[in-house]
Amino acid sequence: MLRPCRLLIWQVALRLSYHVVTASLCLGGSDIFASIRENSRTGQLISTLSITGEPGGGAVRLCLTGDNADWFYLEGRSIRLNSSASRVLDREVQGSVLIAELTCYEDDVIQSQYRILVEIVNENDNRPNFLQETIQPFTISELTAVNSVVFTVKAVDADGDMITYIIDQSSRDAWFFRIDLPNTGNIVLDKPLDYETRTHLQVMIWAQEANTVEKFNTSAVLTVIIKDGDDQYPHFLPCTPVSPGVPVCMNPTYTTNITRKQQDAVLQFSPGPIRAEDGDRGINTPLIYSILSGGDQGRFEINNRTGEIRLTRPVNDQQPVANFTLSVMVCQANDRLKYSVASVLIRVLSENMFPPVFNRTTFKGFIIQSSSPASIISTYGNQVLQVQVSDDDFPDGRNPNIHYSLHPPSGLYQVTQGGVLIARTDQLHAFARHILQVVARDEESGEEVSASVDIEVLQRGQPVPHGAFTEQQLFGDVDSRLAGGIAAMILLLFLTSVLFLLLRTIRRRQRQTNTDEHAVTLGKHPNVVSSSRPVFSTDESSYSRAFSHQYESPSHGRHGVYTRRHSQLPPPSSSSSSNIISDPGKRSRQHSYLFPVQEKPEGPIETLRAADPTGDDITAETLQRDNEMKTNQSEDLEDPYR
Repeated sequence: MLRPCRLLIWQVALRLSYHVVTASLCLGGSDIFASIRENSRTGQLISTLSITGEPGGGAVRLCLTGDNADWFYLEGRSIRLNSSASRVLDREVQGSVLIAELTCYEDDVIQSQYRILVEIVNENDNRPNFLQETIQPFTISELTAVNSVVFTVKAVDADGDMITYIIDQSSRDAWFFRIDLPNTGNIVLDKPLDYETRTHLQVMIWAQEANTVEKFNTSAVLTVIIKDGDDQYPHFLPCTPVSPGVPVCMNPTYTTNITRKQQDAVLQFSPGPIRAEDGDRGINTPLIYSILSGGDQGRFEINNRTGEIRLTRPVNDQQPVANFTLSVMVCQANDRLKYSVASVLIRVLSENMFPPVFNRTTFKGFIIQSSSPASIISTYGNQVLQVQVSDDDFPDGRNPNIHYSLHPPSGLYQVTQGGVLIARTDQLHAFARHILQVVARDEESGEEVSASVDIEVLQRGQPVPHGAFTEQQLFGDVDSRLAGGIAAMILLLFLTSVLFLLLRTIRRRQRQTNTDEHAVTLGKHPNVVSSSRPVFSTDESSYSRAFSHQYESPSHGRHGVYTRRHSQLPPPSSSSSSNIISDPGKRSRQHSYLFPVQEKPEGPIETLRAADPTGDDITAETLQRDNEMKTNQSEDLEDPYR
């Protein structure tokens, strides 16, 4: 029995000794401590193993376990980084250390275990980032004191770098703020704020790494909203600043007109209406109006909420006061010490009976071209052109409330309140002509009247005409001797025309005189003609031809017929005879007249009658009356101008 037992003990001892020899292949190893930079490439060597056996030889087997074991892989006796393009080793993500375990198996029996600790070395691969809650728009009051911290910004760097803060001086409102301690991010107010001037501010802040070579940085734009504070007094509208850029108003003077009969009416003012506003527009505190002085014992009342002024009773006709001046105050409802005062002028007018009128509808003006920037328009005789209206509502016709203006406004001309026109001479061109309309407005009654101004631009050296019909020099550069010669020629032509017309008139009167004399010689008054026959102005030879043709021998007609002897007729001319023969019609017309001869009849004058081709008898009384008329006409012919 002892032999088998001994045999079994030996077998166990041999097997144990065999295992001891085999386990020595996993010996020689130790815990692994290594480091690797973040963002390293895949396959980067981390550490080399120091175990006795050869891994993968069949007897020894190595295995990686632990939370970060997937970041490693074994290659023979080395441990390498297991990364990829999609999975980069990032210290800010994985942390600063990778931890894993290395187990050594021999014949599937664990022989040893080692710890793997790999430090991830940081690289500056991140920029600072502002915390969003520190760069949101924020509000501060305009009453915030200077040199106080108004806000704080904060930025972080994933690499843990130190950060400093800088205000970008190129930003629009950088001069309002400053940073005293660059590492803290505290922003200090450097200038006072004014809500009435600026309601929003913008400033750019930079966060920059301070302890790195790269000096990575980032920026953020901060918006500062200014809240209105009660630091302004109320003011009346319209607001006229005392100077550009200064938010201080000069209060206007409100004016209006009333009549003596007007009463119980809300007054309308210019500029108007009477209204004020709180200087702190963001607060818009309610305002209260009141009359400080000039209310005339309740004659004028003001609505303390709206500022309307009402006239309660009319002005007495016997009251000598023509104007009322009121002092109106406005103040804040929550602070009576914040107030403003304006003047109100109320004029009492008589009834307007006559409108203003110009003394003419068109004025004539002249301006001589020059290089002067401004010149006064003149009129005939080089007198200053003054366009003014008269108003019969005033004893002297001068209404002091007339306002002159040009409509439409002109860039070349202006009119003064005295009615004098001024031109920008250096911008005018010679021989140009401008028509302007001057409007005169009665500022009290609102009546308007207009007139035209005809302005002629004269060239240099050209004189202003003395009157509307005065001859003017048309060309200023023409020689005076040449101009005198032209004028003399014109005058000579005029005199020649007058003389020609005078001679022609005299000849016509002489011809008429001869005709009348022949008519008298023939025994008929020159003014007695037959209305049924045409009148012919022929000379004496024409009459002779006519009579010689008709009375070649004495007529033997009725008793008492007058005939003309041939010895008393002038000898006919050949030319006259030919004319008569060639014109039978003219001969017949001449034969239609029978003139009585002036010789003593053979019978009593009262029984004598003359035969007329028309069939009418001419009595002796008629002949005597005609002789008297011929005598008078002869006297007139002796002096035709009598």
